Amino acid sequence: MPANIEIKARARNFADLHRRAEALSDTPAQVIPQEDTFFHTARGRLKLRQLAPDLGQLVYYERIDASGPKRSDYIIAESSDPVALRAALTAALGVRGVVRKRRSLYMVGQTRIHLDEVEGLGEFMELEVVLRPEQSETEGQAIAQDLMTRLDVQEEDLLEGAYIDLMEVMEEE
Repeated sequence: MPANIEIKARARNFADLHRRAEALSDTPAQVIPQEDTFFHTARGRLKLRQLAPDLGQLVYYERIDASGPKRSDYIIAESSDPVALRAALTAALGVRGVVRKRRSLYMVGQTRIHLDEVEGLGEFMELEVVLRPEQSETEGQAIAQDLMTRLDVQEEDLLEGAYIDLMEVMEEE
């Protein structure tokens, strides 16, 4: 199963994060509107990411809920009919919730920097260091720590879970 090292953090200064990410990036930002439908599962998280009417990605992933750089193991399956796939998964598993966001993606080497404007939650930053088969978790964590420093991400801004978890907490309050 592919793996990456991830962090998620609240964005203190979104415009500054964009400037810093752009200065580090190998490519210009790609802006991607996303709608993620999360489904109930016995373990891990399962979401259908709709990118266009005829393009979706079914993503299953497992990771611990802890702040700071952490390993995420995942499987991604492409779909040319995300609407039908969502209907089937909804019938089989039930919908846990939906997260809508506008994502700016910057690439820095093997790392994806996501600057996300999440509907109902605010502005966030994610790092995903995609591990190569020969790389250790420790190497991935070092890359993530270095980028956190270069992007001025503070420890107190780090989050443990996924956006869907934050939405559920807000609904309970």
